[in-house]
Amino acid sequence: MRIARVFFDNYFAGILTESEDGKVYCFQYEPDYSGPPVSLTMLVREEVYRYDEFPPFFDGLLPEGFQLEALLRQKKLDRNDKFGQLLIIGADTVGAVTVKEPS
Repeated sequence: MRIARVFFDNYFAGILTESEDGKVYCFQYEPDYSGPPVSLTMLVREEVYRYDEFPPFFDGLLPEGFQLEALLRQKKLDRNDKFGQLLIIGADTVGAVTVKEPS
């Protein structure tokens, strides 16, 4: 299982996880989080958001085109490893959401 910490405006918002087989993704807000939602499609709630494919909101944070090709070559990542791509670029996304590996 891989885990990523998700922040909104540098406030810890929740955890994104990927199952061992890479077929289930879950996002859960931290119980104490009281900020805005990380996405309008993922409102703040106690229940876990569960996806059978990489969550669309996080997919939208990933690079495309030339930037994606450069990232894949430089970091030797698989094109289908979107979670890995997010962990690499997550601290430098456009907007208020950042993603970091647990320390």
